Amino acid sequence: MQVCPDGSVVVRSPLRTSRREIERVLSIHMDWILRTQKRMQARRLRDEAQRQAYASADAAGQKAPDGWSWILTPPEIASLKQQASPVFAERTARYAPLVGPRGVTWNRITIRCQKTRWGSCSSRGNLSFNCLLLLAPPAVLDYVVVHELCHRLHMDHSPAFWQEVERVLPDCRDCERWLKKNGRDLMKRAGH
Repeated sequence: MQVCPDGSVVVRSPLRTSRREIERVLSIHMDWILRTQKRMQARRLRDEAQRQAYASADAAGQKAPDGWSWILTPPEIASLKQQASPVFAERTARYAPLVGPRGVTWNRITIRCQKTRWGSCSSRGNLSFNCLLLLAPPAVLDYVVVHELCHRLHMDHSPAFWQEVERVLPDCRDCERWLKKNGRDLMKRAGH
């Protein structure tokens, strides 16, 4: 389902779904749909207000507590990426031997400024990390590194995967909560 700027709604369904079935499903879930639309609209308004506050602070010459601009400029993002490369290489080398019974290997590390991800691990062992993690507490950066390295053993989020993450980093759930609470704000600083 998609809400258009004029307020109309577009509903997508499998090709042969009858109009009657679509209307039945919509009527069953209408309360949830309306609550979710309201929550998403409130989130968009909060996000826009925060972006404007960041822009105003930057225009007034104020810096964020970490010393960077509230809304990172392209040169600042480039600098973060450059600074992140040796940090992630060192943290990956530190934690890789601790994952699994004999450690894990990786192929290549890439640093990006992603809109929705903190890290990823490909089936070939290529690791990717978000440079914005340099603005997070060091334990959170370590958590993302360990999380991606544990994907070298388990390419899923199964109980065995989480057990391994917790074995290597017992405070991983605190770091995960930090990202859920603060991650969106961090991404907004890159204009996302």
